[in-house]
Amino acid sequence: MLQIAGYFALLSLVSVGGIPSVMPEMQRIVVDVQGWMSAAEYTQLFAIAQAAPGPNVLVTALIGWKVAGFSGGFVALGAFCGPAAALAYWLGGYWDRMRDAAWRKVLQRALIPISVGFVVSGGYVLATPHGLDWQSALVAGASAAALYATRVNPLWILSACGVLGYFLF
Repeated sequence: MLQIAGYFALLSLVSVGGIPSVMPEMQRIVVDVQGWMSAAEYTQLFAIAQAAPGPNVLVTALIGWKVAGFSGGFVALGAFCGPAAALAYWLGGYWDRMRDAAWRKVLQRALIPISVGFVVSGGYVLATPHGLDWQSALVAGASAAALYATRVNPLWILSACGVLGYFLF
C-alpha cells in the first residue's frame, strides 16, 4: 500500500495537463518496474475508466483496485488527488495575484509544448500495448481519422475500434 501511495503521490505532483500527461510514466511503473499487470491489462483499465462517467483520474482507482483490492483503489485515488489538490490550493492565491506578471505568462507558454508532449506520449503508450505493429497502427490511425473527420460520439468510435482490434489481435 505504501508503494502504491508513494508512486501515485509523486505522479500527482508532475501531472501537468491532468492524467493523460503521466500515463506513460504510470504505465512504466505499473507494468515495467513493478510488474503489477501487463501492458494490455493497463490499457484495458484505462479504456474502462474512459467509458465510465466521471474524470480521467478514475484509472488510478482501477489500478489500485487491481493491485491491492478495494482499499488499494482508495489509496491510489487519494494519493493521486491529494498532493495535487494541496499544491493547487497552496499556490492558487499567489498564482492569481501574479496574473499580470511577465514571468507567469512566459511560464504558461513554456508549459504548453511540455503538456502536449506528455499527452502525445500517453497516446502512444495506450495505442501500442503489444508494441508497435501494423494492427496497432491501423486501429490508432482509424480512430484518429474518425475523430478528426466526424462528429460521432467518441464512445462509438472507441467501441468500433475495440471490435476492430478484437478481430486483428
